[in-house]
Amino acid sequence: MIDILLYILMGLSFLCFLRVIMGPSVADRMVAIDIFGILVVGICVFLAIKTQRLFLIDVAIAWILISFIGTITLAKYLTRKKLDE
Repeated sequence: MIDILLYILMGLSFLCFLRVIMGPSVADRMVAIDIFGILVVGICVFLAIKTQRLFLIDVAIAWILISFIGTITLAKYLTRKKLDE
């Protein structure tokens, strides 16, 4: 069952990557990058469950924190506000 979910997440990750390349605007590409990050976190979690290697959970947590900071930074940039506001 986990193998099937991993293949589904990998397929969805590929589709998000295509959206990043062919997105019509910067905002669409950023949403695709954010969704791609969430899918990578899901892949890391399922791999951690399958292989019993818990360091992948740490990788997933670090990835999601960096993704969140990047999303906030780009949202501030797109609204033309400074980062300290």
